[in-house]
Amino acid sequence: MKILLVASGAREHAIADALSRSPQKPELISVCTTKNPGLKRLSAELHVGSLLDFPWVMDITKKAKPDLAIVGPDDPIGGGLADLLEAAGIPTVAPKKSLARIESSKSFARDLLQKFIPDSVPKYRVFTSYEPKELNKYIAQELQGNYVVKYDALRGGKGVKVSGEHLATIEEGMQYARECIDEGGRVVIEEKLIGVEFSLLSFVSGTQVIDMPAIQDHKRAYAGDTGPNTGGMGTYTDANHSLPFLAASDLARAKEINRLTAQALLKECGEPYRGILYGGFIAVKDGIRVIEYNARFGDPEALNVLPLLSSDLVSICQAITQGTLTEDLVQFEHKATVCKYLTPESYPVSKDQKGAVVSFPPVPKNARLFFGDIAEDEQGILHVGGSRTAGIVGVGTDLAEAEKIAEEFCRQVKGPVRHRADIGTASLIHQRIALMQTIRPR
Repeated sequence: MKILLVASGAREHAIADALSRSPQKPELISVCTTKNPGLKRLSAELHVGSLLDFPWVMDITKKAKPDLAIVGPDDPIGGGLADLLEAAGIPTVAPKKSLARIESSKSFARDLLQKFIPDSVPKYRVFTSYEPKELNKYIAQELQGNYVVKYDALRGGKGVKVSGEHLATIEEGMQYARECIDEGGRVVIEEKLIGVEFSLLSFVSGTQVIDMPAIQDHKRAYAGDTGPNTGGMGTYTDANHSLPFLAASDLARAKEINRLTAQALLKECGEPYRGILYGGFIAVKDGIRVIEYNARFGDPEALNVLPLLSSDLVSICQAITQGTLTEDLVQFEHKATVCKYLTPESYPVSKDQKGAVVSFPPVPKNARLFFGDIAEDEQGILHVGGSRTAGIVGVGTDLAEAEKIAEEFCRQVKGPVRHRADIGTASLIHQRIALMQTIRPR
């Protein structure tokens, strides 16, 4: 059993780790952006290059003859790598290019949801040309100055700017909207929602949708949810597979929206979605809205849920590609996880620490270590890159235990790295609970 894994970092290290636990003992052929030390140890072959160099990826595929392919990152998924792999006869866990527009085009995603699940979307409008008067009128009058500007295409998770957080004035918002239109031909302007965000990822094969535990992500760089947005500084899941601030009806609705979205994609695109569907949701005053969709595992989200997966990921992936996905194939342990990302001290402002030495203590049984932007030299010494270094995951019977495990591990790492010590703590979680009680008073 050979599996081609298209990889970029810690997310795929977590995927490879889960695949390695399979009783089918697959042989991994990893195609990576860097020589990731974690993937190197788990792979029979590791090839380094550009994941958007599709002829290079397909040449490796042709020689390796894998039985299955899994595409991890957003850019090759959005660019249509799954189409090429499927055309070459390789069953692939990743949606084809047309279906991947659920992530790669914010306007496609909004229009699809408006058509099929209208109560899941905020008020929005798509602009395909820069019209200053119309833009100003829409933002100032329709949205009353509370707005979000979304770059239409993929931008590494950094294409969204929010009024009051990234944009101080309407003029700044209009200027960013103009940049988006000039670069990509369109921009989405939508209302700013007040509530608490969470993620729900699902394994999807056509209209077969099996959910993973709900997750909360922390994108802000510094403690207290301050500073610029990042790729994600950490995440947590609770032992009951929900989150402390969610009502049972909130999670049920998010699950329903993921199912309806899979059905909508089949109707709109005429072919089944096969892969991971990642719903970014927000619990608001009167229910649940969709912030965005991703067409893949999240990073860090994969680092939380995959260590909890007690069933065979290889069998799940085979079922996704064969259209035989069922509930009994997917089991997660009822434990809590807290992931804290180690990053260079200067991240995300600069890359001053790039190349510096970092060392890790032995990994305890109840923790996980997944390598991100990190390099290993010929002597086996690890050096930090310019981006997120490694995801540290604590696994416990409850959130308090999981957070303590992750925090203790992080504090033992030596080198010019930092992490957000507040992620997964009771005080930060209680802030979410208090906000929900404020926007939904009894």
